[in-house]
Amino acid sequence: MKFEAIDTTIPTLGPLRVPSPIKRGEKNTLRRSFVNDTDKVVLDVNVNNIMKMVADGKELPAFELAGPREKLYFDPSKLRCGLVTCGGLCPGLNDIIRAIVLELFYGYGVKNIFGFKYGLQGFIPKYMHEIMDLKPETVVNIHEMGGSILGSSRGPQPIDEIVDSLERMNIGILFMIGGDGTLVAATRITDAITERNLKISVVGIPKTIDNDIHLVSRSFGFDTAVDVATQAIRSAHNEAAAYPNGIGLIKLMGRNSGFIAATAALAQQDVNFVLVPEVDFDLEGPNGLFANLEKRLDQRGHAVIVVAEGAGQKFFENNTTQRDESGNIRLKDIGFFLKDAIVSYFHAKGIDVSLKYIDPSYMIRSLPANANDNVFCSFLGRDAVHAGMAGKTKLLVGSWNNHFVHIPMSASAGKRKKMGSKGKLWLSVLGSTGQGSLKND
Repeated sequence: MKFEAIDTTIPTLGPLRVPSPIKRGEKNTLRRSFVNDTDKVVLDVNVNNIMKMVADGKELPAFELAGPREKLYFDPSKLRCGLVTCGGLCPGLNDIIRAIVLELFYGYGVKNIFGFKYGLQGFIPKYMHEIMDLKPETVVNIHEMGGSILGSSRGPQPIDEIVDSLERMNIGILFMIGGDGTLVAATRITDAITERNLKISVVGIPKTIDNDIHLVSRSFGFDTAVDVATQAIRSAHNEAAAYPNGIGLIKLMGRNSGFIAATAALAQQDVNFVLVPEVDFDLEGPNGLFANLEKRLDQRGHAVIVVAEGAGQKFFENNTTQRDESGNIRLKDIGFFLKDAIVSYFHAKGIDVSLKYIDPSYMIRSLPANANDNVFCSFLGRDAVHAGMAGKTKLLVGSWNNHFVHIPMSASAGKRKKMGSKGKLWLSVLGSTGQGSLKND
């Protein structure tokens, strides 16, 4: 990745003239937590690359460090904020909502916080969705629940009508929690706000359980997904080992990237084959999956396969590019396809197998966040508030090089992060499974 070409500038609504209320307290104890816009986190931490850029007189590309600013753009006593969750469910949505509301209310004294129900539909009058008045008592226990108290929806809505709603309600900061489609929509909303010369900050909190958002090291919900996926692998292994020629097949989330499948396989090292979208594989032939699976059964009598939902799409006839409401390509079900194909292969050879198929995807998506994600979401939500209060806009708050930073939406929206086939994660998977290449090249 060439970081030099990335513009890390964060737009702001105007000068900061309002003193931050979070510095109040005995002996100003919180003052030391303030962050300046000059505090940066470099994108590339490779020392050789840094030294070369310095020697060439180039400026090191770096993200603004997230955190509270000493001066604000908005007056908290007059501010009205909105929250919306969009796209698929993900562990941690309620944790993000809770962190934003509590930081606004207790940290800054903002009393007018509104939740728009059912995604972008919540802004459109024809749907007649209620608007939630979010108070600390509303959100105090929601981190113990899965899903989102605001609900969600997929698909685009008229941008002008969304901005009309924000203008009518005098919303100053809009927090948008969602994946790549939401970030694209947030970019368009911000552009429309700018065209109308409105002073509304739009702050994105990137959500994808697949961990595939560009320029974001880790997305919330991923840790929970891996945690639960390892339990599915453990169950599949126990089932496979209990029967002659037992096969455990688990399908996990991962439309474009195999981070969950790869990480879960390393966390629960009972997996023999990992199939991901980034690495091509064959089924037939001397080096294909079927031949390698047969060898594994001959040697050990059982096998476990993990497949990401976006893997192996080339095997489907009439594989169209139909898209869902969010604009994602409708994937064919690789899990059921592999289940039937494996059974048919061994049946044709007169070999009896016992295959157990597990798909925990929707169970994982709707679960409450685990402890690690709970803490992670708290940081994300609170740093999103700090950014919005400082009048920053058209940005998302994310994790990069073990710091929380401000990332321009233009640098991330519409792009996907993928697992490198020669990177440490995938090479570790190959070492753990011993599967090698499954191509006949």
